[in-house]
Amino acid sequence: MTDSAFAFGLGVGTLNAKGEWLEVYFPQPVLAPSAELTAATSGLDSASPLTADDLRALAEKLTDAGEPELAAFASRVRDSGRPAVAVLLGDDTPPTSVPEGYLKLHLLSHRLVKPHGTDLSGLFGVLPNVAWTNEGAIDLAELPERQLNARLRGELLEVSCVDKFPKMTNYVVPTGVRIAHTARVRLGAHLGEGTTIMHEGFVNFNAGTDGPGMIEGRISAGVMVGEGSDLGGGCSTMGTLSGGGDIVIAVGRECLIGANAGIGIPLGDRCTVEAGLFITAGTKVSMLDADGQAVESVKARDLAGKSDLLFRRNSANGAVECLTNRSAIELNEELHAHN
Repeated sequence: MTDSAFAFGLGVGTLNAKGEWLEVYFPQPVLAPSAELTAATSGLDSASPLTADDLRALAEKLTDAGEPELAAFASRVRDSGRPAVAVLLGDDTPPTSVPEGYLKLHLLSHRLVKPHGTDLSGLFGVLPNVAWTNEGAIDLAELPERQLNARLRGELLEVSCVDKFPKMTNYVVPTGVRIAHTARVRLGAHLGEGTTIMHEGFVNFNAGTDGPGMIEGRISAGVMVGEGSDLGGGCSTMGTLSGGGDIVIAVGRECLIGANAGIGIPLGDRCTVEAGLFITAGTKVSMLDADGQAVESVKARDLAGKSDLLFRRNSANGAVECLTNRSAIELNEELHAHN
């Protein structure tokens, strides 16, 4: 019997005029597929579109492998005539094609893996920049002609954005979440049950929340926010793509990052960062004792990952101070009770 693989996905997507993949939608991605599913789908090219005969044969194999839902989807895609692809990842290796990259992003947004739970090395070089429009994904080189054709029909081709990553909700809508502005959550975000993303909140790919949580700030790529934490309006977390290097930035459970504040170090549980205060690894922090007296000065990196800390700025001298925070925030349960 064939050993189980890392992941499998049967998808339908969009090709440009050259036959190159622009995007792929995987409605039923599978993590750690069974040996039977692995055997039924091994040998398929993870980059080339499947023919009608390929899909017919695949549907039969999937039925025999005990995967009736995937078999039914294969038949529906075959009948639609839309470009389809089957991706079997034997190991968790860096993506080498657009379909492989999209499958990994789906695994994250379907909550099958958490941020840093799959190898996304080289993903930016694999995915093309795409015009995301009301007519779907369009190759940038083909966009002017499509815009002209729309005008000649008396219509407008709406280009919502030009990016390598589409918005998550066009592919996956996780259960139990609220997203006020869907364009601000990229495919590849991982949103835990009970998460609320307000209008100014942003969640990048390979980042997200355990939930529940209130997000009114920015969760950068690579950052995971723990259960019960609150990111205030306009605050920011420094991800590995924005200067954090190879330091994994994370926010623990029941933390509060105040409005317009930010962090460049990981926080432990029950930490608070005062509104407007940005803490980077090199920030000099004055440690206070129980009486509020400074006892030593350290760099913020020395406090990385520690719990029950309150970071604030002294209003008289501007010094960044840190003291033990024993009054962890409590999110309003009513806000998350009906997600």
